[in-house]
Amino acid sequence: MSGTSPALHPPADATRPVRHPDAPAPGELLGAHYGRCFGCGGEQPHGLHLEARAGEGVSVAAEFTVRPAHQGAPGLAHGGVLATALDETLGSLNWLLRTIAVTGRLETDFVRPVPVGTVLHLEAEVTAVAGRKIYSTATGRIGGPEGPVAVRADALFIEVKVDHFIDNGRPEEIRAAMDDPDQVRRARAFEVNP
Repeated sequence: MSGTSPALHPPADATRPVRHPDAPAPGELLGAHYGRCFGCGGEQPHGLHLEARAGEGVSVAAEFTVRPAHQGAPGLAHGGVLATALDETLGSLNWLLRTIAVTGRLETDFVRPVPVGTVLHLEAEVTAVAGRKIYSTATGRIGGPEGPVAVRADALFIEVKVDHFIDNGRPEEIRAAMDDPDQVRRARAFEVNP
């Protein structure tokens, strides 16, 4: 994080992240936090359909395939879509902490073009926690999990209460999510992104 803004540097009293004892086991598919989420939801026909798996410690691995609907320049992924993939992967980390948090800051570096048809392999980890602030980092690689870095990001997530979503979301979606009989799906609907 040497080239990042000061806001993304944890303070001296920050602590190492601790994986919640009830977090999904390493290798377990996390699934969509909300069916209509553009990043991970299966109900979005042009969404990323990003799939994240729990890693060791407080880390996740994810991937998504860049489709024609995701292009900016002809034949290449749109930078905003790549930033979304990084943000979605970073947001998935909060499920391992069992914390409701939203993106406060995301700084993205675009290292090389990502062609349509490419599978982007993403890895993210929480690096520090300071009060309500969660610091994390992610990389996206092409050609495999060990391939060249195409994008990377550093992020700051802020822990919030569920009221953040209830007070700011559209009432019909909030009601539908709150009425979901699946307790895990209901909780996960409110876990990431402002």
